Amino acid sequence: MMKLGLHYWNFATPAETAAIAPTLLTTATTAEQAGVASFTVMDHYFQMDTMAPAEDPMLEAYTTLGFVAARTERMNLGVLVTGVMYRYPGLLAKIVTTLDVLSGGRARLGLGASWYEREQRGLGVPVVPMAERFERLEETLQICRQMWSDDNGPFEGRHYRLTETINSPQPLRRPHPPIMIGGGGEKKTLLLVARYADACNIFGSNPADVAHKLDVLRAHCAAEGRDYAAIEKTALVMRPALADVDAFLADVAEYAKLGVTEVQVVPDRHPVEFTERLADQVLPRLADIG
Repeated sequence: MMKLGLHYWNFATPAETAAIAPTLLTTATTAEQAGVASFTVMDHYFQMDTMAPAEDPMLEAYTTLGFVAARTERMNLGVLVTGVMYRYPGLLAKIVTTLDVLSGGRARLGLGASWYEREQRGLGVPVVPMAERFERLEETLQICRQMWSDDNGPFEGRHYRLTETINSPQPLRRPHPPIMIGGGGEKKTLLLVARYADACNIFGSNPADVAHKLDVLRAHCAAEGRDYAAIEKTALVMRPALADVDAFLADVAEYAKLGVTEVQVVPDRHPVEFTERLADQVLPRLADIG
């Protein structure tokens, strides 16, 4: 059965700040009761100005997931995806560990190279060239894996140097929270998936594009000696789920044929209404897919 994830990206509906928390809570609990498998948020501090005004409300990702964790029991929780420039890697490993322990073993580390320079410059986050961001991404993956192992020793990288990688307590989920790398960059991102990740997340613009990206990933896995089948394939689907449910499900069926096992959807209206309609119109029909 194809799994469904809900990607919560918009805190501006409804407009009142006091309504943000109860709306988020109702959406998350409704999603879990309906059988949604994962709940994710973005790692942004300004709203993406390609989608809505930068001044729109935006909450910090891991604090938000801690709130959701306290009021849910089954859904996996993660950031889609964590920007590598926003947290030192050792601290990020501790943050994700904390979420995993407090949620009962439901955390997932989503990680990407980060891109939104407006918020970085606005809030004083260092802006570095893309090549360096990918170097930092690879070192962050190495550090998180070391923090989630029995190796408490140092880490010496080009960008990060840690004298001790103590991480106590360790996550409940073993051997560690699943590592998901987001993005479809063919030379670097998908290569890092092959080297380090338990899952990939690809921009689901259409099935043909996803098929091509997975072919690239398969080639990287062959070159790296990695079992392609061991990597979970997920896609953030851009086709609105409710505008034409039949067309959406037809796309999902094509993704399933490619080996995708989870699709994430994005609310296009009040999130509670969106989730209730997902429960009624989409989730029952996913049982026949995958």
